[in-house]
Amino acid sequence: MEKREVLRLAREVYDEDQLAELEHAIAYATEKHMGQKRRSGKPYITHPLAVAYNLIEWDMDVDSVLAGVLHDTVEDTPATLAEIESFFGRDVAFLVDGVTKISQARAGMRDLESYLPQTKDNLSKLLIAVSQDVRVLIIKLSDRLHNLQTLQYMPKEKQHKIARESLEVFAPMADRLGMGRVRIQIEDLAFHYLEPKEYERLQNLLKKRLGKSTRKLGTVRLDVEKELTKQGLEFEVNGRVKSIYSLHRKLKKVDGNMDDIYDLMALRVIVRDNEACYRVLGILHGMYQPMIARIKDYIAIPKPNGYQSIHTTVITPNEQIVEFQIRTQEMHDYAERGLAASFHYHDQKGSKAYAKNQLMSQLPAELQWITQMQEVATRIREGEDISDDQLNIDLFGNRIFVYSPRGDIYNLPEGALPLDFAYLVHSDIGNRAYSFRVNGNIHAFDKPLHNGDVVEVTTRKTGQAKPTWQELVTTTHARSKLRMQLRKAGLLQAITGAAAIIREKAVRKKKTKKSKDN
Repeated sequence: MEKREVLRLAREVYDEDQLAELEHAIAYATEKHMGQKRRSGKPYITHPLAVAYNLIEWDMDVDSVLAGVLHDTVEDTPATLAEIESFFGRDVAFLVDGVTKISQARAGMRDLESYLPQTKDNLSKLLIAVSQDVRVLIIKLSDRLHNLQTLQYMPKEKQHKIARESLEVFAPMADRLGMGRVRIQIEDLAFHYLEPKEYERLQNLLKKRLGKSTRKLGTVRLDVEKELTKQGLEFEVNGRVKSIYSLHRKLKKVDGNMDDIYDLMALRVIVRDNEACYRVLGILHGMYQPMIARIKDYIAIPKPNGYQSIHTTVITPNEQIVEFQIRTQEMHDYAERGLAASFHYHDQKGSKAYAKNQLMSQLPAELQWITQMQEVATRIREGEDISDDQLNIDLFGNRIFVYSPRGDIYNLPEGALPLDFAYLVHSDIGNRAYSFRVNGNIHAFDKPLHNGDVVEVTTRKTGQAKPTWQELVTTTHARSKLRMQLRKAGLLQAITGAAAIIREKAVRKKKTKKSKDN
């Protein structure tokens, strides 16, 4: 990547003052990295320029792009954070510091890696602990993406480690941020290094299948375009080919049978507004026979990462099975770039609240996990031990949406229980919970919630959290609030002491049994 390419793209996005800042940052980083080389032999500055280019493509704010250019200066050159703050401002220095802390902590973990079966959970904690600002994660994703794109220059062992880490941690993080295109790029690049033979086999298989169906799909596309034009709609139709890694995962679910995969290639219809999306759905179902079980309305109920679209699969008169995705341009941009595309701060970049990073409290439901992540970050920084399993459930498991009776949306991990919902609404509601109704029916405390459930909490005025509830919560947030209440009521210490006595008795009993057996 060269300076002129970055500036050419930046001119399409930023104003003159911001461009001047970017040129200053590039000049500064170029001077600091002078004489340093990448493993490819290219000047080191090509890497931070590539990171910045990605961030511009993702429509990030200019501070994130400046931090992308400068992200390795503090770690790898004589540059200091104080110097960066004086030249580029506090926000940029804050972001550079966040990315630097991830790199430095990762370096400290390397000595342990030969003794640990995997470092996924440690890295997950690390990412959370340093990410007071979600932009740090997005910059790190750009950094990781370019490192994967140049991974061929690394030793085989390093290739495998970086690829595994990317697949287990960075791809799920991109998905959680709604950054679909980045997730696919990371997954396919990593999979190529982890299972090169399988990657090549699936690539060839996909090419053969697409070769047979592309012409037929072209006919369907022309017919659809003709009908939509006739109906007076403004639209754009394009195609989407399934990624290699997505195909790999899908084949595992259908015992390797390619004939059971209907979305190798899908047609996307992009229209102006939500109403037009549903009009297109009706038109398609009038033209072709819909497969009812495969109609999914992610506009009415978005995916937990904010993805919106209508999916429908139809059978054409010549018995070809075709999947359609119907969405607005805004939905399409979000599906491609997620939080980076419709950045929550985007409309208020110049506001004081933005500068102070206070807008996180206003995040929509699909991004509530970021606020929860920052709560976990605070507790990690304060020295509290968060279990690896708990961390995985909260951040890397599947997510669901549930609703209050008033229609408020709450984002929870799959498998969450009613008390998780109650504590997410408010800690006082959780502490005073007496019973639950889900979709109008009485619901047990230990019965998991499901996507789309409407949950009503009945509370007692003088209710008190119970020690046994520790087995009836799954999220870090709920467990933290519950333990806080139990500690306040003087119950937690008593529980801990009782548990220790029980454990001691169990150990004593085991030793006695062992001595008898001998």
